[in-house]
Amino acid sequence: MKHVIHGVATATAISISGLMASSGPAQAYQVDCAILLCLAGGWPASAPCAHARAVFIRRITPWPIEPPLQIWRCPMGVSFKDPSPMSPMERLYDITFRDPPEPQESTPIPLVRVQADEQADIDISGDAFDFVRSIRVYHIQYRQHENRDGDCNRSDSTRLGSYGVQGDYRWTRSTVGQVPAASGLSIPNGCGSYFYRSVFVDWRDHAGNYGSEEVRY
Repeated sequence: MKHVIHGVATATAISISGLMASSGPAQAYQVDCAILLCLAGGWPASAPCAHARAVFIRRITPWPIEPPLQIWRCPMGVSFKDPSPMSPMERLYDITFRDPPEPQESTPIPLVRVQADEQADIDISGDAFDFVRSIRVYHIQYRQHENRDGDCNRSDSTRLGSYGVQGDYRWTRSTVGQVPAASGLSIPNGCGSYFYRSVFVDWRDHAGNYGSEEVRY
C-alpha cells in the first residue's frame, strides 16, 4: 500500500503544474493545503503556487517567526463531497482546488505559538510525506568581536524549527555550525568583527530536489 501511495504522489507532483493551470488566481482555496501540494511538486509555476510560496516565506519574515507550513490548517481528513476512495495526495488536491469550503463568518486568527502541538488530521508518518519533515527553519543570530584585552567574544543564539512525524512544529537550540551552506552566513577567520541575523528555511520536494530561502533583518 505504501508503494501505491508513493507512486500516486510522485505522479501527482510531476503533473501538478498542468493541473493547476486551470485554477484561476482569484479562486478560493486552503492556503496551507496549497503550500503542502506546491511544496511537494517543487513549487511549479502557477498563480496558486506563487501565492502559496509568498505566504510560506512571509511567515518566516520577522515578526513573529511562524511555522511556514501549518499543516493542521489543511483538512486532509475530510472531503467536501462524497468521492470514490482517493490517495492522500489526490484528496489533498481535491480539497485544495476543486471544492473550496462554503464561506463562513470570519473569526480572529489565533496567535501562532512558538511550539505548535497541532498535527495533521490524517496519518502522515509514511514516506509519501517525508517532504514535510524535510522543512527546517534556522533563526540565525550570531555576533563576534575582539575586546580591548584581545579576547574574542562570540554570541550564538541560533535556533532550529523543525517538524515532527505528524507535522507538529518545535523550536530547539542550534548553532551556526549546523546552518546549511546555502545560507549567506560567512563567519570570517580569526575574530574579525561580524554580525549576522536572518531566518533561513530549506526543504526537499517530493522528488528530493533541494530548495531554500533566506530573509535578512
